[in-house]
Amino acid sequence: MESTRYLSLDVLRGMTVTLMIIVNTPGNGETTFAPLQHAVWHGFTPTDWVFPTFMFVVGNALSFAMGKYEALGNAEVFKKIFKRTFIIFLLGYLMYWFPFITHTDGGAYELSAIGNTRIFGVLQRIALGYGLGALIIHFWKLRGAMIFSVIALAGYWIILYFFGDYSLTGNAVLTLDKFLLGDNHLYHGEGVAFDPEGLLSTLPAIVNVLAGYVTGKFIQQKGNTYEAISKMLMAGVVLIFVALCWDLVFPINKKLWTSSFVLLTVGLDLVVLAILIYIIDIVKAQRWTYFFEVFGKNTLFIYLLSEVGIILLYFFNRYTWIFDHVFLPAFGGYVGSLLFAISWMLICWAVGYVLDKKKIYIKV
Repeated sequence: MESTRYLSLDVLRGMTVTLMIIVNTPGNGETTFAPLQHAVWHGFTPTDWVFPTFMFVVGNALSFAMGKYEALGNAEVFKKIFKRTFIIFLLGYLMYWFPFITHTDGGAYELSAIGNTRIFGVLQRIALGYGLGALIIHFWKLRGAMIFSVIALAGYWIILYFFGDYSLTGNAVLTLDKFLLGDNHLYHGEGVAFDPEGLLSTLPAIVNVLAGYVTGKFIQQKGNTYEAISKMLMAGVVLIFVALCWDLVFPINKKLWTSSFVLLTVGLDLVVLAILIYIIDIVKAQRWTYFFEVFGKNTLFIYLLSEVGIILLYFFNRYTWIFDHVFLPAFGGYVGSLLFAISWMLICWAVGYVLDKKKIYIKV
């Protein structure tokens, strides 16, 4: 396989990490440009597209990785998939518990209560999406993965329709998470206990992974050809159209990860990837790609670095201080907030650049 044959997939992965860091680290959430914020509830912004695209590129990677499992027995395959799933899930859990201590009112430190640590989250969803997606692909193959996707999206719609409503406080996702985990282990950023990466809403997110897998296999079969990109563009446009129609009865909602949201984001992924294949692999305009390749080569590590670094800045009261004393006076609220996020992204990129030059690639 040529090293640059599927460069477009590497660039898409790197672009996703770039955007994840930028949207996750604004200097001030109150002065953030609207496209860099999530939709409050129903609706869609460019920021809402980032995480499902990460799930999509996980599936892309699976399309290359699953071949090596074909010669192994089922028990060995399950062991390898479970091990990686567990490690990624654990890293996500420890990241939310980190730095394991907290400030007291008296200025001292005490151990953070594990009973208040969020259980589900971004890495946890990636772990479950990878693990369950890989098992579905291994045991049910491509046809089974496509059948599962249809059943999962339709079934999720039925569950949310009959077991609650589509509101923040009345949906089935919240009901199940509160029953299984309790309020203390859920995300509270919405003003109430509700986890946008909850257990039930992970079901449709698996479809994003499977869609990435199917796309990866399609590209490997068709190659970087005009036929491939034309079919991807057509499929993407159809999915976007179906999503917008479905939105009329099952709203596009990132925090509920609704089935219409899945179709919309997969459709956008197909369109963007087709454009990247044309620019990078057909036209061969590749001079600009290395920036994103750096992120694509140490994806998980750089994402963890970006999150842990911000946690430490908050812990030592430097995050707000840096924004208030450096970016806000020089650039104002909105531009300063964006430049803060871009600066942090570039710091993370610099670490990735050093690792790449030293040929250090940290994988789970």
